[in-house]
Amino acid sequence: MLREFDIKSDAKGRQIAFAIRFIKINGESVFLPRAIATGLNWNVSESRMRGIRPVNSELDPIGHIYPVRIDNITEWNGKRVIL
Repeated sequence: MLREFDIKSDAKGRQIAFAIRFIKINGESVFLPRAIATGLNWNVSESRMRGIRPVNSELDPIGHIYPVRIDNITEWNGKRVIL
């Protein structure tokens, strides 16, 4: 899952969208049916964080960037994530 997450664009340079469900720090479950990876590259081994932004069908941003701990991702493209 993390390998797919790190691929941010296809061969034509278009961003790759995915569906994701994760748990926020306050315990709230968030489902984004279409989102892209965004933000600065963090050192995964140290921070284990990624930036995720919801987008519409044309990949236009429709919300704010969520900082997500990779350990809190529970679903990726409809598949349950088991750590």
